[in-house]
Amino acid sequence: MNVEKVFHMKGGTGEKSYAKNSSLQRRALDMMRHITVDTILDMYLGTNSQSLAIADLGCSSGPNTLSVIKEIINAIKGASSMALRSVPEFRVYLNDLPSNDFNSIFTALPDLFEELGKGRAEQCSSMIFIYAVPGSFYGRLFPTNSLHFIHSSYSLHWLSRIPPALYDEEKKSINKGKVYISETSPPKVSMAYLSQFQQDFSYFLRLRSEELVSGGRMVFTLLGRSGPNHIDRGNSFLWELLSQSLSIMVSQGEIEGEKLDSYDAHFYAPSREEIEDEVSRDGSFAIDCLEMFEIGREDKDIATHGRTITTTVRAIQEPLIQHHFGDGVADELFKIYGKLIDEEIGKQEIRPITFIVVLRKPNSSSAN
Repeated sequence: MNVEKVFHMKGGTGEKSYAKNSSLQRRALDMMRHITVDTILDMYLGTNSQSLAIADLGCSSGPNTLSVIKEIINAIKGASSMALRSVPEFRVYLNDLPSNDFNSIFTALPDLFEELGKGRAEQCSSMIFIYAVPGSFYGRLFPTNSLHFIHSSYSLHWLSRIPPALYDEEKKSINKGKVYISETSPPKVSMAYLSQFQQDFSYFLRLRSEELVSGGRMVFTLLGRSGPNHIDRGNSFLWELLSQSLSIMVSQGEIEGEKLDSYDAHFYAPSREEIEDEVSRDGSFAIDCLEMFEIGREDKDIATHGRTITTTVRAIQEPLIQHHFGDGVADELFKIYGKLIDEEIGKQEIRPITFIVVLRKPNSSSAN
């Protein structure tokens, strides 16, 4: 299944928009925001450029889309004042798939300029230039050596496509009854997912290296796993419970077994070592920082936490589930899923893993 085609068919951002609106991931971003700000400040103070080009890849169109940009601009304005430097102009590029609701972002710009300009919105808008860049980040988006800083939150765990090796010569799934890697999956399943991640991630790195200037930085967050085992009580476990929920609906005659067998996640949770290996193999970047975070339960009320998880996963999957299984399935499916989540977190906490990665493109003089 071509994922981008589904995105366009459903007419929304779907899998991207949840990242900026999920309370779980918003908490993670709050925990890691200082790393993003410190990185761009270090880059800015090391350059004499009076015009900074910043890109947000997979920006979505939720209420928090512009929050990181606001943090960055405010930090640079403060650093400029401390260093007795004039504030640079900002060229901000917001990227997502063409189906993203860019118009809703632009309607929020007057408020952004007002906040950044502290009442002098007109003056602020004359130094901040914001553009929409529709397209997949698994392709070239910007001219060579045109960006200083790239940011991406909760997007790179989404693969460019379903791994082709999940299907045999007759186009039937080798991972029957499951939507992701599970304990019952054949070894070829995890190999197929890893291979697709390696292909996508290495291509992403190569493209971004061409677009960044020497000394440019890239900061991104993505979901992952803590060790070599693909099976854990983190991100993979959420997919396992979705598989179980779909299987229950098959047993109830609500959906066809063949439909479940042909539904696979275009997702991969890499380990630290897999991220490091691809960055090393590509050779375009040096790793300045790679940190792992566990996002545990904040709510004392288990039921409240369960609803938060269920709502998050539903926002991720509902458009693709409707496209694959048909309308009218989602309500019952996520009712079952919510019950399974509540049962599991009553036994033991589910702790998804997040990585934040800071990459630096070496200066030309030190590239060798």
